[in-house]
Amino acid sequence: MQTLKITLEWFLNPDHLPMIAGIQSGRYAEHGIAVELIEPSDHYDGFEDLLKENIDLHSNEPLHLFEHHHPQLRALGCFFETDGGVLLRHDRVAKLQNGEKVRICTPAAEPKTNRIGYEILRRYAEKQGFRLPENQIEFVQADFHHIDNLLNNQDLDGAWLCFYNFEAIEAQHKNLDFVFIDQHQSPFANFSALELMTTQSILAKKGDIIAQFLQISSEMTTLCQQNPDLAKKYYYSYTQTQADDLMNAIIDDTLPRLVSPIRADAARWQKVREMMTELGIVALSDEQYAQLFQAA
Repeated sequence: MQTLKITLEWFLNPDHLPMIAGIQSGRYAEHGIAVELIEPSDHYDGFEDLLKENIDLHSNEPLHLFEHHHPQLRALGCFFETDGGVLLRHDRVAKLQNGEKVRICTPAAEPKTNRIGYEILRRYAEKQGFRLPENQIEFVQADFHHIDNLLNNQDLDGAWLCFYNFEAIEAQHKNLDFVFIDQHQSPFANFSALELMTTQSILAKKGDIIAQFLQISSEMTTLCQQNPDLAKKYYYSYTQTQADDLMNAIIDDTLPRLVSPIRADAARWQKVREMMTELGIVALSDEQYAQLFQAA
């Protein structure tokens, strides 16, 4: 057996069903692959761990490929894409319009990520016909449990870095009245997706087994989409949790958003790259950008 250690972007959830199914079905094991899924302490742990070769693969949003660019970094392919952005309490939209301070919780309250969150809100405001100064938005460091954070703290007006299939479905289930400001509400390039990545050095050592892993994971996506009840069985078995209506609803919304086949695709994130350059966050040369997707 060859082991592949994979650090996730945050807590284990149905976004990771292709890998969960590969483990639970025994398909990875049939091909001599032992897959270990690791929940991080911090959203960006995987990038440092990759470069230190503490892990073999990392899952994160594609915009972080550019933020954490390194000559060794390689994108392997997107396995999940949803609608994403800022979830705002419905009764707090008026605060945006009235020039009041708006507090947004996020698991990554750092300058670059805050800049993108603000830009989403600014463009939304512009589309609605009002101006939103940057100092009107305060990003508050919190954990990944967006909806519980909002329900437990009325001083928080919204949450940033939200996925519709998880946070919006959870908000509906818990009767939180909200506005979901995604790429349909605000003109920005959607990056709410999960890309698998590794390094050129790791590929040189484990390229064949990684290629096999990607093929099996793609097959598991199709299996889960065609067999939702089986996907739920795998999920609850792997996570050792009890089935409930909320998680069933999240899984049902997630399954159509899984992407197969999983393969490196530079064209997929070109608009995100352009947006990152426009916002002054990071500007990759054509050579640097192309190199990210040269998983060979």
